[in-house]
Amino acid sequence: MPNQRGFSRSDRVVEQIRRELADLIRLELKDPRVTLVTLTAVEITPDYAHAKVFYTTLADGEQRVEIERGLKRSAGFLRRELGRRVRIHHTPELHFVYDTSVERGAQLSQLIDAAVQSDKPQ
Repeated sequence: MPNQRGFSRSDRVVEQIRRELADLIRLELKDPRVTLVTLTAVEITPDYAHAKVFYTTLADGEQRVEIERGLKRSAGFLRRELGRRVRIHHTPELHFVYDTSVERGAQLSQLIDAAVQSDKPQ
């Protein structure tokens, strides 16, 4: 039976994981490589064993690679702290994935702007 608000338990857990991880990264994580990171989404397996954590950043190139290394290196710490904050039977293993949708959206917006500009009468 679906709950009255239309959100499943897993939806609530995913949102809580995203919020808690964002706070942990912002306030508790001491790795200097991990800066300017925004968590965009979390996907969790049905058994809660694994969670894909999608993130984006304003950094590019080598700095983005360093952020990814820092997040992967910090996954154990973040998982342990997440387990203390989120009450579920099994704290998922965290897998960080760079979210290209923001970047792709900006590219599409530029293409649309260029197309509109080229359609204007000179």
